[in-house]
Amino acid sequence: EITSLLSLYGGHFSAEQEVHINSPFWILSIPSEEMARGLMKRTVCAKSIFELWGHGRSAGDLYASLKSYPMEKMLPYLQSDSTYKVHIHTFNKTLTQAQKIKKIDALEFLPFKGKVNLKNPEHIFWILEDYGMDPNNVPEEPFHLYFGRWVHGQRELIESYSVKKRHFIGNTSMDACLSFIMANHGRVKPNDVVYDPFVGTGGLLISSAHFGAYVCGTDIDYNTIHGLGKASRKNQKWRGPDENIRANLRQYGLEKHYLDALVSDSSRPIWRKGMLFDAIITDPPYGIREATRRMSSQKETAKSAEKSTENHTFVSSSYHLSDIFFDLLKFAAEYLVMGGRLVYWLPVYRPEYTEEIVPRHPCLKLISNCEQMLSSHTSRRLITMEKVKEFKDQDQNSSLLDGQYMPYRGHNSFREKYFSGVTKRIAKEEKDNQK
Repeated sequence: EITSLLSLYGGHFSAEQEVHINSPFWILSIPSEEMARGLMKRTVCAKSIFELWGHGRSAGDLYASLKSYPMEKMLPYLQSDSTYKVHIHTFNKTLTQAQKIKKIDALEFLPFKGKVNLKNPEHIFWILEDYGMDPNNVPEEPFHLYFGRWVHGQRELIESYSVKKRHFIGNTSMDACLSFIMANHGRVKPNDVVYDPFVGTGGLLISSAHFGAYVCGTDIDYNTIHGLGKASRKNQKWRGPDENIRANLRQYGLEKHYLDALVSDSSRPIWRKGMLFDAIITDPPYGIREATRRMSSQKETAKSAEKSTENHTFVSSSYHLSDIFFDLLKFAAEYLVMGGRLVYWLPVYRPEYTEEIVPRHPCLKLISNCEQMLSSHTSRRLITMEKVKEFKDQDQNSSLLDGQYMPYRGHNSFREKYFSGVTKRIAKEEKDNQK
């Protein structure tokens, strides 16, 4: 998420940053404080951002680093008419109050001239200490220390957009935190057009609209698009008269960003040819909580039409996961603008997972592949791809020809593998209870 936002706002990982995947602290090189604030207004993975004044592998290194920091950059925040406080954050270790005071007193060589105000200071300075990731083996001294001026932090987005408070929800409504992470991976910005081909109740449209994009989607489920049928909320039998996607965006003051949602089969695109979308952000059905469906053949549909007069009733057939991903990548390659991004979830059976089963397309470059654990044997990967090559007619079925399609046919049995694991776990729990 941070890498995507840096490419959107400007900046990069500092040359000083040793890449420790498990470290909670990263050093970034960002051109201005304004850009740093812009990045922090969007991220939900980072907690705070600081202007780094000094760092080192020991207290001595930290103090030497601070003494070499340009005084002219410090002085605006140390004036006699200002107020400040110093906060200590230790990762993987708890310090006593006496230990914290001792560490703060050791910074007396810094020319603080203002008054200490613990409740509402103008400037907040932080000492950050990294004691590693192993709670069973905490070192006496930190691996790394940092000191800096707190610039910005926010986690309110997640709370204010919580699904618990949302007007219209479904069985698979995306968690607010993950929705914003996906929009950030897609580098959604004001005036973009963002599309979700499996829109459901529109949870992924909300996060993109919050960042200023115009949003639209399609879904094969007539009742979901029109807000009809049984409700997903506990203690509510049927959906109310105004439970729909538009009402969700209206709830957050984002209705002006809503283009429309259409009943449509994603395996049969309805759009005119051309590059239409700046980002495609979606969560395809896995066949667990929601069925994987598509329109049946014309012959089956004709038989259905004889039996029914309802114009929104159709015969659906199973839509294999491998076909869903193949169609999704092909659609993205054709309808994304150059540099546009496709962000989607790929469910995997962990014992059989390899990089080779991630679907590929010659027009799309894999940007990131992040895992979210679902159970001991299943997870889903957040796949981000970027369009790097213009779509030609010969790219229509290119993924079928190069042998890449066969490995991810294994996704078709994800549902069986998922429930086989659930069955085994229930059997084990029952056996343990009998002991």
